[in-house]
Amino acid sequence: MSDFLGVADLTPEGLTAVLERAADVKSNPAAVAGALAGRSIGLFFEKPSARTRISTEVGSSQLGMTPVVLKADEIGLGKREAVSDVGAVFDRYLDFLALRVFNHEHLVAIANAADAPVINLLSDIEHPCQALADLQTVAEHRPLAGATITFVGDGNNVAHSLLVGGAMVGATVRVATPPGYEPDEAIVARAQQYAGSIEVTNDVRAAVAGADVVYTDVWASMGQEDEAAARRQLFSDYRVDGDLFAGAAGDAIFLHCLPAHRGDEATDDVLDHERSMILDQAENRLHSFKALVLALAE
Repeated sequence: MSDFLGVADLTPEGLTAVLERAADVKSNPAAVAGALAGRSIGLFFEKPSARTRISTEVGSSQLGMTPVVLKADEIGLGKREAVSDVGAVFDRYLDFLALRVFNHEHLVAIANAADAPVINLLSDIEHPCQALADLQTVAEHRPLAGATITFVGDGNNVAHSLLVGGAMVGATVRVATPPGYEPDEAIVARAQQYAGSIEVTNDVRAAVAGADVVYTDVWASMGQEDEAAARRQLFSDYRVDGDLFAGAAGDAIFLHCLPAHRGDEATDDVLDHERSMILDQAENRLHSFKALVLALAE
């Protein structure tokens, strides 16, 4: 495997191996400390970032790599310089390229121009590194195969990666959205090729009923700020509150990739619930990223 632009760039076996390694890295981080000493990684951020920047920069450093953080105004991707030229030049300096971008096609162009592994830190199509942490967190509580994971809200990039990753590990993934906000049909079709089961519905209570995991995300992602007020009204019936969460399995866990708009997509009683694993989920961004980079280095 050379790039990680989407979860499906891993095989099901490869995904399982990364998740198992992530668990090992978490339990014994000293075992991989300095494992990639002498290597370098470019961390490019076209969008603001907290968890992604911290987990990737710290994780890279813990593996012994030199992280070079680059911002959009410094590079001018596709404006100051052609996207393919950026990829080709980065490739001459860096052993790994990891990018958080608005346009997924820019990732594809950079991957085509560079021999170094390219990692998708977020695009408009997928958020595959987030899915690794999500699945690692679920696996800490129950076997992934046969688990029912319900995603509530916008059928966005986070939902896309969760659909594919969940299906690859044999889970049932339900996505409940308002009409017109369902996940991309091509992504759903891709997920349906794997062992898991996929359900897309507008019935949020049916989707949550008996679920092992209830997951939500912000209703308006970065770049959709002008839609926030309209989305708040449209998505109000998809708020994960205590009543909705009570319809899940008795030992269900709650996930949110953060940042959370408290009171919108989820209420405080759910975000702060004893079975809310949002901080474990955030921490696992570090461990799963390290496991991914180690796999790419092999």
